[in-house]
Amino acid sequence: MAAKIRFLPVLLIAAAAATTISGSTAKPPPAVPPAALLPAEAIPGTPARAEFDVPEAPSTTDKDDGCTAVVRGRLLPGGRVTARGFQTTVPGGQLSELLARTRTDLTAWTAQARRCARVTVDDGDLPTVSTLTLGTPPAVPGAETVSYEQVLSLPGQTTGLRLRTVAIAADDVLLVLRDAGATGLDLDTLAVAAWQHAGPRLGR
Repeated sequence: MAAKIRFLPVLLIAAAAATTISGSTAKPPPAVPPAALLPAEAIPGTPARAEFDVPEAPSTTDKDDGCTAVVRGRLLPGGRVTARGFQTTVPGGQLSELLARTRTDLTAWTAQARRCARVTVDDGDLPTVSTLTLGTPPAVPGAETVSYEQVLSLPGQTTGLRLRTVAIAADDVLLVLRDAGATGLDLDTLAVAAWQHAGPRLGR
């Protein structure tokens, strides 16, 4: 599928998972406890973690451009969302985790990702090719999962910025683990460990 859409060249992987959340007058979901985040000992080395909260904010740019959500790695749905996360540098790249109290349809998101597997994004005078490959996600009982790799490159080039993402969703909980670069991390295993770590703290 080929499409032209506007693309902001901000590639912080944590921000890519959480940008532009639509506002709502609905009561916000319960807070996400800090202890639910992936334990530091699960990350190689002893990196400093930059933790963040995802604010509830009205969206000004989240419009239906067909493949926009897929290209930007946006897995949070519209509405009021309470979420926490961290981003840290690891050997070879970066790692981020986002944990949110929200309902997310990963099956629908996966179907859209198949339709947007190759898209030309346009940020002013710098067109970028987004190539997305869906992988086999980890099996998590009672949850939906998705695993994919995205490469952002200039037209005609075969290499570029590589992003890998694994997401797990069930009921009102969404967990997103993403790395950028050549980290060599086993993202599937880390995502399942994060899900299991977060479960008891979120009443699952």
